Amino acid sequence: MTQAVMDLDRRSGISPRRVPVAPNAVIGMLIFVVAEVMFFAALMSAFTITKISTLGPWPPPGQPRLPIEATAVNTGVLLASGIALFFARRQHALVPRKALRLLGASALLGATFVTVQGYEWVQLVREGLTLRSGPHGGFFYLIVGAHALHVLAGLMVLGLALRKLQRDELSPGYFAATRVFWYFVVLLWPIVYFRVYL
Repeated sequence: MTQAVMDLDRRSGISPRRVPVAPNAVIGMLIFVVAEVMFFAALMSAFTITKISTLGPWPPPGQPRLPIEATAVNTGVLLASGIALFFARRQHALVPRKALRLLGASALLGATFVTVQGYEWVQLVREGLTLRSGPHGGFFYLIVGAHALHVLAGLMVLGLALRKLQRDELSPGYFAATRVFWYFVVLLWPIVYFRVYL
């Protein structure tokens, strides 16, 4: 704000305009992410209490083994997606059009993660792990499924950002809000993996 505008505001009795701390889209996304953190914390707490209070081994006998190794690799795929998005932001700040490949790579890695998770679910259902097979299956599909829905929503947001970037319409505020949501999805997954799979 120029000094002349500030002097005019003071003389007219209007308080000077404040510069926002962050774009409205980012603040709105941060509020949403905080609510989602509480949602997942509640799910994890219920899972932990059930796991601790169950007499005998966990998972219960007769339940299929979760694909720990394959999911560890898939976790790396999702983390790589977050890294690609980080570098896309850096490119976008310098030469926006150069961020296209990295943003596309981030979305492609995220889509790969969801595809592998879907394949994993099909295999587990075939082996007998379902929502009704007991608390192990119920919590597995509830927690991992809730995360998968967030990944799908994140992929839609990334897709919109990619489309806006192709049209030179990607604003810094929208891109920042997109990154906040995707980083939440990416960073939540290792916690889900360690709590549910291991």
